[in-house]
Amino acid sequence: MKMWSGRFRQTLDPRFERWQRSFEFDRRLLGYELAASAAHARALKDAGILSADELISILEGLQQIGEMAAASKGPIEDDEAEDVHHFVEKQLVERIGEVGYKLHSGRSRNEQIATDLRLYVRAAIDELRSELAQVCGSFADRAEEAGSAAMPAYTHLQRAEPVLVAHWLLAYVEMFLRDADRLADCRKRLNVCPLGSGAVAGATLPLDRAFMAGELEFASPTANSVDATSDRDFVLEFVNTLSLLALHLSRWAEEMIIFSTQEFGFVQLPEAYSTGSSAMPQKKNPDLLELVRGKAGRVVGNATALMIALKGLPLAYNKDLQETQQPLFDATDTALGLLPMVAGWMKAVEFGHERMNEAAQSGFMNAWAAATYLVNRGVPSRLAHEQIGKAVKLSMEKNCELQDLTIEELRTLNPAFDESFRDCLKPAAVLAIHDVVGGTAPVRVQKAIGAAKHKIGSLREEVHAHA
Repeated sequence: MKMWSGRFRQTLDPRFERWQRSFEFDRRLLGYELAASAAHARALKDAGILSADELISILEGLQQIGEMAAASKGPIEDDEAEDVHHFVEKQLVERIGEVGYKLHSGRSRNEQIATDLRLYVRAAIDELRSELAQVCGSFADRAEEAGSAAMPAYTHLQRAEPVLVAHWLLAYVEMFLRDADRLADCRKRLNVCPLGSGAVAGATLPLDRAFMAGELEFASPTANSVDATSDRDFVLEFVNTLSLLALHLSRWAEEMIIFSTQEFGFVQLPEAYSTGSSAMPQKKNPDLLELVRGKAGRVVGNATALMIALKGLPLAYNKDLQETQQPLFDATDTALGLLPMVAGWMKAVEFGHERMNEAAQSGFMNAWAAATYLVNRGVPSRLAHEQIGKAVKLSMEKNCELQDLTIEELRTLNPAFDESFRDCLKPAAVLAIHDVVGGTAPVRVQKAIGAAKHKIGSLREEVHAHA
């Protein structure tokens, strides 16, 4: 029996019937559909619609459906079910008889799917934040292991200044922690319960909406039935947050690909996450990194698809909203697939610290430290910048570094130079000069590692609290 067929005299075109079904993809919502149905059943009992025996029968039937699905070796199949809601009703009636039809009293599929999706996204957020904690932990651990190793930092993809390797890795931790925070913010906004909203105007029975919200651990019921049944902002916000996470992962992957080339030699690709060439025996290809970079486009594409699907919809529910589910599911699956791979890669990768340290000591990356030397001796910053620029030009002409110029040559530019200038250009001194919060001075980076690990610990505690 169709859930809506009473006023129809003709059957659906068979091709259209197959084409418009959503059960193939929304069956993954079954667990959430069963939980929401149980909460609704209890509210029906409190409203006097179900007897105690009928409630017990329905709850037992819902449990049996869940057990059947859990025991299934593959995806549950049903060639007749339109969607997960129809599937549950069919299965329930098969198990407990016509009393199963009573479960739909006072509710609509419009509120059901809105509730199921909120439960799904909420659970996905908790899982993603747990995986992000693992990713952040792997980066923080490698930062701590890097110790005093230095490397060039780049602006415009040109060598800029030396930084500690740990400082560079912690930059990604900051990105991923922001992603975790954005997911938490999204969770707060979506954590309201549409049950009791009906098709559009609210339930026709005196259902206790606060009770149902509490049963499903929502913070409160939704405030407006029209909005509740048509709102997919939380889906769009969630997938947009995933697209930003994917963007961060893609930036990381791109940098690791560049640094793994022979031209850089900063990264040794882990063989467990790389493949070779079928034609060139010498090749080791960064497959994981390239797939991370490619899959980022997939997540961004899902966010775009959602935006376009939603942009022209009048209130309230429209069938178009069915098309928001697959982009949501695909973006979630993609992000959840990426994060464990990234954490594993970071644990396995080897950094070429010797090559990185060597690169950090050439290419005039101590030029700002040299200008600061003059500023500390009373030279105006703009003049110091110009004079060190001339010193760089002279060094290039002589094919040497700044520290290789003689004091006499330097004094032709400014008499403030003396022998102490060479000390300020030593790698340790150049790093130490950035002794500000958030800078790359070793003492600051050690504190930053501790702070990052504290944040990661707090993230793990938050995830555990929601488990």
